[in-house]
Amino acid sequence: MTRIPPCSARAVELAAGDELVIIDPEGQQVSDLVAFNPDDLAEYLSSGRSIDYASRMFLTTGDTLYSNRSRPMFTLLEDTCGRHDFTLTPCSKEMFEKIYGETEGRPGCEGNLAMALAPWGIDRDRVPVAFNVFMHVAVDGSTGEIAVLPPLSRPGAYLRLRAEMPLVAAMTACSAGQSNNFRYKPIDYRVDRLAPRPSKS
Repeated sequence: MTRIPPCSARAVELAAGDELVIIDPEGQQVSDLVAFNPDDLAEYLSSGRSIDYASRMFLTTGDTLYSNRSRPMFTLLEDTCGRHDFTLTPCSKEMFEKIYGETEGRPGCEGNLAMALAPWGIDRDRVPVAFNVFMHVAVDGSTGEIAVLPPLSRPGAYLRLRAEMPLVAAMTACSAGQSNNFRYKPIDYRVDRLAPRPSKS
């Protein structure tokens, strides 16, 4: 088990068949998840493709998350929360300034993801819209207005995903107050290495 401290991010490499389990240990915390093909970083987890093929905004057990090239990246295997989405982009320094009036220049999930992905040469301009694990966004059906509500995840809630191709994945413990009821908390994750590892000769 690896803990992502509040307002930070971590990255991990996955083989096809590995299972990634993202856990909310204290409840009401969001984790932004992004992923890339480590052999061709121009291929990344796509919000648009995933929503198109699922034909719905809120994805859960049995759904597939696709790359920008329409290839399966993750299958959602088990979901004890039931509410995740691709609605909003990772929070950023500029977002904190515009929405919260902050001036101290926190990097937000966008900057934290870029720092975690720096060993793979991925900077903040290449961080895509994330799969917002445990995020609770309400959409008004008549006006289209959105509201970010406290997550529905309870302590110990988790999402299990299977990697359908080799991936470098990065996750955050979200830095935006609206996303975690203004109680900045950690996120845990573990990787169940179910795929056979290549032998060293």
